[in-house]
Amino acid sequence: MKVKYLVDIKSKKQIGYMAAAGKILASCHKEISKMIKPGITTMEIDKFAEQYINEHGAKAEQKGYMGFPYATCASLNDEICHGFPNHKPLKEGDIVTIDMVVNLNGWLADSAWSYAVGKISKEAEDLMDVTKQCLYLGIKKAVVGNRIGDIGHEIQSYAEAKGYSVVRDFTGHGIGRIMHDDVEVPHYGRPGRGLRLKEGMVITIEPMINIGSYKTKIDSNEWTARTIDGSLSAQYEHTIAITENGPLILTDQDNI
Repeated sequence: MKVKYLVDIKSKKQIGYMAAAGKILASCHKEISKMIKPGITTMEIDKFAEQYINEHGAKAEQKGYMGFPYATCASLNDEICHGFPNHKPLKEGDIVTIDMVVNLNGWLADSAWSYAVGKISKEAEDLMDVTKQCLYLGIKKAVVGNRIGDIGHEIQSYAEAKGYSVVRDFTGHGIGRIMHDDVEVPHYGRPGRGLRLKEGMVITIEPMINIGSYKTKIDSNEWTARTIDGSLSAQYEHTIAITENGPLILTDQDNI
């Protein structure tokens, strides 16, 4: 049976609204990058992010979403995603992913970023480098006429060639006025398969890459996903608009 998707096509004006939310989010990540060091807690980062978002006239969309209690997800070392901020100080050598969604006047932007805490191992550094490269390789495939599978195949091929695994249980998604619409964006797959990309679609690309197995387990809080074998995981995510001129990164930190 052929799967039908409810695809929300945005106008250029609506994409502009999302870009404004993305700018706040990107600038918040830039500020967080200055804070990351041994001794800081992810709860301190969470409180800062929520205040920063509020001070810029927006709100943290994740807080309260399906009962999630925090403004950010803070995923440490073997935690893949949806980690809970806490009061435990970060240690030298940790890697931590901060993920957040900004709501500005009803329009959303979503971005996660992995950070090194002090000096990290070569193993962790290589994982972060490959994961970030996976993100941008996937973005290059987010063009009108391609299919969702082209994005996933590009990411999977690169990651696995480098000896890493790609998480299957969590994917990118469509986004706009709601955090997740019907469009799923797996970070693995076959080229030429899946939904065809059209101008005006807005999606997230957010590869989660593991050193060991791609399999996951969920903590007792029923949110936090971690690697089944305790191996390190990293994630980078942008919100992307599909335009006639190619992919437009709405959460780009380089232009802040």
